[in-house]
Amino acid sequence: MSAKFGPAGNSESFVTHGYKSSLQVPLYIEEMGLDAYEYQCGRGVNIGIEKATELGVLAKEKGIALSLHAPYYISMSSVEEQKRDNSINYILSSARAVNAMGGNRIIVHAGSCGKITREYALGLAVDTMKKAISALDSEGLTDIRICPETMGKINQLGDLNEVLTLCELDERLLPCIDFGHLNARTMGGLAKYQDFEDIFVKIENRLGISRLKEFHSHFSKIEFTVGGEKKHLTFDDSTFGPNFEPVIELIVKKNCSPTIICESAGTQAEDALIMKNYYNRIKE
Repeated sequence: MSAKFGPAGNSESFVTHGYKSSLQVPLYIEEMGLDAYEYQCGRGVNIGIEKATELGVLAKEKGIALSLHAPYYISMSSVEEQKRDNSINYILSSARAVNAMGGNRIIVHAGSCGKITREYALGLAVDTMKKAISALDSEGLTDIRICPETMGKINQLGDLNEVLTLCELDERLLPCIDFGHLNARTMGGLAKYQDFEDIFVKIENRLGISRLKEFHSHFSKIEFTVGGEKKHLTFDDSTFGPNFEPVIELIVKKNCSPTIICESAGTQAEDALIMKNYYNRIKE
């Protein structure tokens, strides 16, 4: 097994290369030399099952692993029960779509803390996640991996420990480690190789070697302020981090096979290829 690399949605080059339809994505990803793609449903799951199935067939023919980003407005930690229940439904619709695509990973945001304590927010999210898992089971979607994501704003629920706590609920849950987010919420805390290695060690200690080896990941350089994440950048930026090299080196060192999704601003496919080329260079 090898690590897989791809973009979150389409780079600007998708259009400049002459592509228009989402069904052309697999051909584009192949042309870019990549092997993963994260379908974006941040504003709602608007792809029909028939089209999702067709996309999945095309992706499978080219060996491309598909994942799906669930709606941004999921709030597993909301103090309003209706919003938590709606979040379960959004997770279900995301799971149905990615299942039709032949993929099995959906990436979710846990929510924010708002005016409640982080502990209380995490407790609500844990309860919602348990219900979401039961909802998937009730529909026979037992192969779907929910991937709670580490978040970039300090007031959001989703530091590394909170994400690992959610993942401890069930072996099927995988952490989505967004290194750019973690760097932003710690004001540039991912600076040294050891800072990155500490993340890998903590995942293994909390979740075990199996889930460390197959974790999901987002990567981009991100501008941050005192509140954390401000905006996504490209690899050309030299002011903000983090650097991707330590992540790739640790993937090789620990023999991991994660899916690495690049979220650079407009150059996500191109920057994903930079990471993949570095990975291929150092693993030999």
